[in-house]
Amino acid sequence: MIRRLLSVVVLLLAVWRVPAGLAAPQAMVAAAHPLAVEAGLEMLRRGGTAVDAAIAVQMVLGVVEPHASGIGGGGFLLHYDAASGTVTVYDGRETAPAGATPTMFLTADGRPLDFADAVASGISVGVPGLLAMLELAHREQGKLAWRALFQPAIETARTGFPAPPRLVLWLGRMPRLRDEPGIRAVFFNADGTPKRLGEQVTNPALADTMQLIADQGPRVLYEGDIAREIVERVQSHVRPGTLALSDLSTYQPVKRDVLCGPYRVWTVCSMPPPSSGGIALLQILKLIEPFRIWNDSPDSVRALHLVAEASRLAFADRARYVGDPAFVAVPVAGLLSEAYLDQRRKLMSLDRSMGDIEPGVPPGYVERGTSHVSIVDRWGNAVTFTTTIEAPFGARMMVRGFILNNELTDFAARPEIAGHAVANRVQPGKRPRSSMSPTFVFDGDRKLLAALGSAGGARIIGDTLQTVIGLLDWNLSLQQAVALPRVINLNGATEIEAETPISGHADALRALGHRVQVRPHEGGLSGVRRRDDGWEGAADPRRDGAAKGE
Repeated sequence: MIRRLLSVVVLLLAVWRVPAGLAAPQAMVAAAHPLAVEAGLEMLRRGGTAVDAAIAVQMVLGVVEPHASGIGGGGFLLHYDAASGTVTVYDGRETAPAGATPTMFLTADGRPLDFADAVASGISVGVPGLLAMLELAHREQGKLAWRALFQPAIETARTGFPAPPRLVLWLGRMPRLRDEPGIRAVFFNADGTPKRLGEQVTNPALADTMQLIADQGPRVLYEGDIAREIVERVQSHVRPGTLALSDLSTYQPVKRDVLCGPYRVWTVCSMPPPSSGGIALLQILKLIEPFRIWNDSPDSVRALHLVAEASRLAFADRARYVGDPAFVAVPVAGLLSEAYLDQRRKLMSLDRSMGDIEPGVPPGYVERGTSHVSIVDRWGNAVTFTTTIEAPFGARMMVRGFILNNELTDFAARPEIAGHAVANRVQPGKRPRSSMSPTFVFDGDRKLLAALGSAGGARIIGDTLQTVIGLLDWNLSLQQAVALPRVINLNGATEIEAETPISGHADALRALGHRVQVRPHEGGLSGVRRRDDGWEGAADPRRDGAAKGE
């Protein structure tokens, strides 16, 4: 995953200074921008479902948050049906084109390409899956007309919106974006300077594209003139990719079985492979459960140490075993088995960090720019939906007003390490491994308690995990749990969030053997939680998001 957590100035709030989340009796929308939230609420007011609202939210996010998601990318969506109590998983992850090769991210002498060069290239662009996935979810779960769901986004793109803080931030950090004519025309002024905070942004080309999709359906992106322009743009890049019309026309979203596991009295459900998020989240929760961290304070050294160590173990297994299940046999049951996790937990010590760790051998193993939306509608149906184009502004290429993804850089650059084929190596038609972790939490009576998820690359898992712990173990409000200072470990350095109460524990963690990095954290989590007879919504105070209900 892209290293999205660059040094930025963010608003960091201690738990006791965070206001309570917004509560509403019937319906709630939480997303990364207020205009997107309003679009979702408009669909709910018209009698639409959570899926209807999610589509409207996503389309507006593609206008106002183009650096993070859009129709040129993909996503994962979990839908909860309140009447039946069932969860349906929709996989709209991008796929590698038929011409992709395991060595395409290597130089002629076998070394991985510079990551920045790999991102801004034709070889990084995967087949966009978002629209095909949303059309499938709408066909099965929607009530409103497909065309109606696009109108708020079309209007926003055509009439314009004030440039929000995060868009301005990324434009300032990436001045070379002006070299892409389409991006320059929309997001830069005539003198070549990026749009400033509050300056009006319009994207008429995107409005026209969305109108076509609204009128004719998602196939216009996968066949015809738009598809030809995507292919031409990718193949004519200075580092061309192999994306072909046949790759676009044959793309299919996938429905999968949800991945659920117990944690204390609750059930936590999240995304199965090709995402690593669900496995890692459930592994970490089960690894820390016997340590009873609900007796610790959220900012205690003991809690930080245990979360970091359990995360280290999960990320070691993630790197070794998790990939697209159509191409690799992911030992999901083994990775989550009690016996295996009991064995792995023995490596954890309260007195000392284990340092970088090798993966285990689970039972059953045989050798062989992101955004999040959480919605509950008036019927109690819910959506938790993570959407992405991968890096900020994806592959830095625009076609008809939308940004093309760079999701293929989520594949491993090296196809083989130490004689082992890498589970996440590039293969034609394969979905790259993800960390996206859209999650539902159910109480002991199997009633929906919360829907949540996050942006943030590989750090999505830690954000989602610590919000779940905050809700379940420390009985925090949703807004407090979302704003908790973060400790992250990807099986390397232990990252603790700068300028928060836990940053003062850096030396204590170093004394336990941790290699500590104190750094800003961008977050990006949003969620909805049941409270009494209504719903509480929250969005990460580190970003531009909002939550609002009816």
